[in-house]
Amino acid sequence: MTHTFRLLASLLTLAMLTSIGIGFWSLSLPHRSELWANIFFVHYFIGLFTVAVGILGVHCLIFIYFLGTGRWVKEVTLAYQMPDAPNHKRTRELKRAAFPPALFSMLIGVAAAAAGEGARFQDWHWTVHMTLAFATLLVNLWAFRIEYRCVAENAQIIRAVMDDVERIRRERGLNTNDEALFEEQSHR
Repeated sequence: MTHTFRLLASLLTLAMLTSIGIGFWSLSLPHRSELWANIFFVHYFIGLFTVAVGILGVHCLIFIYFLGTGRWVKEVTLAYQMPDAPNHKRTRELKRAAFPPALFSMLIGVAAAAAGEGARFQDWHWTVHMTLAFATLLVNLWAFRIEYRCVAENAQIIRAVMDDVERIRRERGLNTNDEALFEEQSHR
């Protein structure tokens, strides 16, 4: 997940920067010209896609990842009668650390998109949209740093849980996970 998240965060940062750059380009053109309309159209859809698919998608992926892996660690901890600390407890702490930045990133992105609509209909001054767009970029960069650190540490916890499971299985005279998987596949 760390590699996937790094890639998605990089692509999303590029999409935000592209949308901001094209927005400034459209702002520099004579309004209501054909070129302005085309460039604005590109800015509008890149911005909308960046928020609706990119920002919401990446940060929802963080939610789903921590909900799923946290549940898995909890189930394994209970099944193998392992102590709550350090692994299960730490996964809860990581989830609590990652969720607020992810939520703030989504909310500020939606606010920037809404302000863009306000600017498009000339109900709001374009500077409101621009300010929120830059705030979206900064909040997402802040969130990416926190989320990445949490995802990387969570991956280490998953490895530690798997090591504990292997140790417990050996102590109980059970096959290792690899041996059990091989045995299951050979019976098919």
